[in-house]
Amino acid sequence: MMKAPISLLLALLAAAPLHAQTAAANSPVSKGEAKAIREFHMLDFNGDGKLSRAEVAIVPRLATAFDDADTNRDGYVTLEEVRAFAVKYRAERDRARAEAKAREGGSPP
Repeated sequence: MMKAPISLLLALLAAAPLHAQTAAANSPVSKGEAKAIREFHMLDFNGDGKLSRAEVAIVPRLATAFDDADTNRDGYVTLEEVRAFAVKYRAERDRARAEAKAREGGSPP
């Protein structure tokens, strides 16, 4: 199960309405995703549209989640990979919350 590094990646996925509109013109962007988009662009120091390990090294929790987000294993994380990672994380988080709620209520998940 993914832990704290995911929350930072989600935060990465959450923040820049201007960039979000361009990056996701055909899909709605959540508040969290807009923030992540803004932070993605802030960390993309060389402006190549992808994050390298060196660019995320200044944020240890994000560096820890790098391999999970780098789905094509090319050594970089693109905005699309960050967005996909966030969707996966949110689904896992929602599932875990539903299971916990079901356990509290005594009914099976």
